[in-house]
Amino acid sequence: MIFRQLFDSESSTYTYLMASRRGGEALIIDPVLDKVDRYLQLLEELDLRLIKAVDTHVHADHITGLGALRDRTRCITVMGEQSGVDVVSMRVAEGDTIDIEGVRLDVVYTPGHTDDSYSFLMDDRVFTGDTLLIRGTGRTDFQHGDAHAQYDSIFNKLLKLPDDTLVYPAHDYKGDTVSTIGEEKSYNPRLQVASEAEYVEIMENLNLANPKMMDVAVPANLKIGLKQDDLERMGLSLNCGQGIAQVEDPSIMLVDLRDDPEREKDGVIPGSVHAPYPDLDENVNPGGMLYELAQSSGKRIVFYCAFGERSAMAVEAALGAGIENPCHLAGGIDAWKSAGGPLA
Repeated sequence: MIFRQLFDSESSTYTYLMASRRGGEALIIDPVLDKVDRYLQLLEELDLRLIKAVDTHVHADHITGLGALRDRTRCITVMGEQSGVDVVSMRVAEGDTIDIEGVRLDVVYTPGHTDDSYSFLMDDRVFTGDTLLIRGTGRTDFQHGDAHAQYDSIFNKLLKLPDDTLVYPAHDYKGDTVSTIGEEKSYNPRLQVASEAEYVEIMENLNLANPKMMDVAVPANLKIGLKQDDLERMGLSLNCGQGIAQVEDPSIMLVDLRDDPEREKDGVIPGSVHAPYPDLDENVNPGGMLYELAQSSGKRIVFYCAFGERSAMAVEAALGAGIENPCHLAGGIDAWKSAGGPLA
């Protein structure tokens, strides 16, 4: 397995890059905008293809690299379903998984630092974001933080993991790189409490200054940017009303780009073809399944996904490959369900 822990000294942020093998698919957690060139260089050096970029929560101390990585690699951006970010490609909830080739993260909702904070569990390690730090815990005094919720997340979820589980946080300000659940139980001063009330009292009396980039980072991180707007202006987008009206039209071919767990959770539009987004380039270029189907059938390809971002990027890729007049379903399955569209 390939595993890299990368550090941004300006914000004391840890970013994690992982893949099962050289030449395979990669996933990155908590990327920092200023380090995107370094991540891309490392991906090239390790011969990796970035498939998913994940944020544990909306950060207040740096601008996320999610949008830049999406625009430069067409990767899938991932955050928790509580996140107020304008657009991400995939939203996850407790019990879901985030999968790439050879790597699976179990999704654990751990609110408290913020109301959209998540941790991700992989085999022998857990990525705790700002919920559980090394010999500390994330502050709970802004972004809908809640010390009661954080106590529950830490004591009733994270500390229930095996003691030898490695703890990889999103930040460290002392130079520590990794801990274990057992170490934190024994030596984390904020966890040496006898009750939830005692923990809450500690957290509500920290009296910390706001992060120096908070007024810039939070608004920027909530506005990653809509790729879908450009397609609407170009006439390469169907709204859900148009999509519902055309769902049985023999002149179109609906293409579902989502992962299997998403399809199982939310259903599929009847009659659609499944072509997972990570295989997009292979499918839309000459010789690929979608390219050949479009050429032989004369049908217009209509891509859809969860929220419309993957399908918007798929339209761009299809145009670049020479497929004529592709389009996508604006807002994806999320909007389709709200409009009462049929699902199988």
